[in-house]
Amino acid sequence: MTLVSTHADTRQFRTLFISDVHLGSKAAKADFLIDFLRYHEAETIVLVGDIVDGWRLKRSWYWPQDCNDVVQKLLRKARKGTRIIYIPGNHDEFLRGFPGSHFGGIEVAERIVHEAADGKKYLVLHGDEFDVVVRNARLLAYLGDWAYDTAIAVNVLLAAVRRRLGMPYWSFSAWAKLQVKQAVNFIGEFQKVVVEEARRNGVDGVICGHIHHAVMEEIDGIRYINTGDWVESCTAIAEHHDGHFELISWDHLIQTPTAKGITRAASPLTIPIRVVKPTEADAEAAMVPSAHP
Repeated sequence: MTLVSTHADTRQFRTLFISDVHLGSKAAKADFLIDFLRYHEAETIVLVGDIVDGWRLKRSWYWPQDCNDVVQKLLRKARKGTRIIYIPGNHDEFLRGFPGSHFGGIEVAERIVHEAADGKKYLVLHGDEFDVVVRNARLLAYLGDWAYDTAIAVNVLLAAVRRRLGMPYWSFSAWAKLQVKQAVNFIGEFQKVVVEEARRNGVDGVICGHIHHAVMEEIDGIRYINTGDWVESCTAIAEHHDGHFELISWDHLIQTPTAKGITRAASPLTIPIRVVKPTEADAEAAMVPSAHP
């Protein structure tokens, strides 16, 4: 990783792609996302699924102020002219019943084809439809979700201990995932089938989320881009005005003592590339789930 700048300045992009925020989950790093959005502007922001975690909200209600702040920040950007497209994932599938609808200026779409500034076309989707577990065994998916919650809880505890010892942030859940052969194989298979879907659609690349594994690479002549998440890695994909893409990590803020209640931005890190419509008055009610799920 290389430092982009030593001082925090607002960066301007053509497009930002963000996924897997999981608002409503205790593991969501909503405050980090708010800080990221404060220092990153774009003509278009594409929310690539699992922004709100409906699964967890159904099990146990958790919606602190910073979740509202993320929603308000996005709605404010939409009012100021940013185009925001919301592609629902499996955790926020309740929005899949509103394709083409606008919530406070935020468009809902099942998937889109994004044409970059250099003319290349990218299929943009969440990706859960290519996850056999989610698609064909919902009970197994929920069990996997519970196991992931447990790993995240361990993550939080370890992070607190390491912070007290002055050690940098380290994600146990991300490490554990990459140590399990089946998980590594799953990531590889997931990438293959998503790339094949892009090829069937006659596009140059695919941008997705879902598996919480941020990466940009070429796979069999197709550009595969995964946005990562805002639970473990705090990553986003940015398209510059010349059409080239950048994978930005904002997780270094976790290492700083002032991370909670951030009032300043730290320098971003760049990860190198490897080769009946609802009315606007309904917007916030739709974006912020009811307190009585």
